[in-house]
Amino acid sequence: MIAIDNPQVPISPAPAGAARQFLTFELAETEYGLDILKVREIRVWEPVTPLPNTPPFVKGVINLRGSVVPIIDLRERLGLPPRAYGPRTVVIVVNVTQDEREKVMGMVVDAVCDEHLLQDGLISLPPDLGGPIGGAFVAGLAEVQGRMIVLLDSNRLLDLALGD
Repeated sequence: MIAIDNPQVPISPAPAGAARQFLTFELAETEYGLDILKVREIRVWEPVTPLPNTPPFVKGVINLRGSVVPIIDLRERLGLPPRAYGPRTVVIVVNVTQDEREKVMGMVVDAVCDEHLLQDGLISLPPDLGGPIGGAFVAGLAEVQGRMIVLLDSNRLLDLALGD
């Protein structure tokens, strides 16, 4: 387990010209990023306790130091082709806010990639695709060393996980 000791700090708009740090991860050969202040820890994949009557992308729950944490397979929830879990598969545990309450959620991803410090001026708004996915959880796009990184809004991911 890799621990990233972060307080539960909500994302607030950064001042003009400011930079924010993102943890990037891979899903289906695409790189995604989350504001690192929302990342609580990174865990190696381990079996979870399944829950009845939940969508297939909800893998179950784990006990994380006395707290029950739901685990979703982000690949499945986003409609990406399934992939067997392997040695690089990890769970990114994030702090999210829903209805003004702090919650913790784990997301299964293919692999963790890197950390990037991104100037706000280098982050573009996502294109308006007119569908529910376009702006629902994509906070922005950034190009880093010739690669496009899709920056996600972890709070909206919880809504997405719950089917909102």
